[in-house]
Amino acid sequence: MHTETELKLRASPETLAALREHPLLKKRNKSGWQTRELLNQYFDTPERELSAARVALRLRRDGEVIIQTLKCRGQSVAGLSERNEHEWQLDKVKLDLKKLDASCWPEQLAELDKKTIKPLFTTDFTREYAEISWGRGKAKVVIEAALDQGFVIAGKRKEAICELELELREGAPEALLELAAELAATLPLMPCDISKAERGYRLLDEGSYELDLPTAELDAEMPVDDAFAALAWQLLGSSQRLAEQYRHTGHWRLLQDWVRCLAELRALTGSLGQAAPRAATRELRASLDALLEDWRPLVLAGNEDEDIRRAAPEQFTEELEDPRWGQFSLQTARWLSARAWTVERKGRGERQGKAQLASWLQHLLGEEARALKLPLYVQRPEDLAEQLPRIESVQAWMHHARQVLDLPQQDRLYGELNKLHELAEQALVDEHKDELLEARIEQARAIEQNRAWKYLLKSPSAR
Repeated sequence: MHTETELKLRASPETLAALREHPLLKKRNKSGWQTRELLNQYFDTPERELSAARVALRLRRDGEVIIQTLKCRGQSVAGLSERNEHEWQLDKVKLDLKKLDASCWPEQLAELDKKTIKPLFTTDFTREYAEISWGRGKAKVVIEAALDQGFVIAGKRKEAICELELELREGAPEALLELAAELAATLPLMPCDISKAERGYRLLDEGSYELDLPTAELDAEMPVDDAFAALAWQLLGSSQRLAEQYRHTGHWRLLQDWVRCLAELRALTGSLGQAAPRAATRELRASLDALLEDWRPLVLAGNEDEDIRRAAPEQFTEELEDPRWGQFSLQTARWLSARAWTVERKGRGERQGKAQLASWLQHLLGEEARALKLPLYVQRPEDLAEQLPRIESVQAWMHHARQVLDLPQQDRLYGELNKLHELAEQALVDEHKDELLEARIEQARAIEQNRAWKYLLKSPSAR
């Protein structure tokens, strides 16, 4: 058994052609580009019990070599995946079920009748590959770069394969992100948190591709730094999966959720105060602001306009054909991996970053509640949109971390904040209609009367 660490990036045929001649890969290419045909058959039970257990079972023909592979449950975040992998060379193209014994077979499938395992779909593609190697500090990095083109075929349905796959052979996992980010600086490369096997299952059942990543596990006593890192990784990974699925299906709800993920990441990043000095977050905030400036008004307008919804998939395709999305995704992953917001802070910032989450968060929400000054916007409801960043800060933390707070009626408060946020957002697409202004006044008053809100207003300062 070995652990496979890799990064997949969706590309176009034109981008793959450019990668073959990319100066950085040319400089570090120690083997030259080689080509092989890989023919792959994936197996599962009719009920797809292997997929449910996060197991992939494959037969691969690589020239004259036949390999049986079992990939077990691993972890995948923001396109960078790690999975345990078992391989056996076989004499013929037929599953050897005897290899799937207790030494590798997941315990949760112990009662499965392996004789029910049958062929399900194929992923056949041409792979051009090269060994990319360089010195990273005092360490050596070796990565196999693979340019894959072919098709996933499930019954009468098929999907093109066109991607760059970077697999770590030696060195630190961060080197994968560094190399990918350098390549994505000028080429549209989309971190693609979906395996070829997942694409096959998706062809069989569109809903099989899981959009929700495991919820970040937060507790009251964990440091603020750890809580922010967990939530930011989750939001980045979710945004990538939503982008992949919206590209595939064009379902409007996915684009709405994609924008929401970006807005929440922006809100959390901007809420950390001295725990994340503004200089350390400037690039991330600017990237998020640019994406949200283009896509949030479109989504808000599209909620009321079918023509906008119908045109959005083509516009999103254009977004993915530009390097911006790949650059944002990879640079943010590098920023999170290095915990770059902690590097140069001092004194109070260090103390806040290491503070216990529950105490820090209640103080932060209290400050934001007081600064929001809801009575002012009862008098001037037309100006409520100027408080969107502050509303979204409270909203994002209450969405993801209200389980660590001890507030009365906090679930009710979260629901009321969502309503206020929706009314404030409308200023981005609507004129100040009388009924909208009246609704803002009523909603601001509803929040003012909430017990949790009154409690927050009395919370001591976090500064």
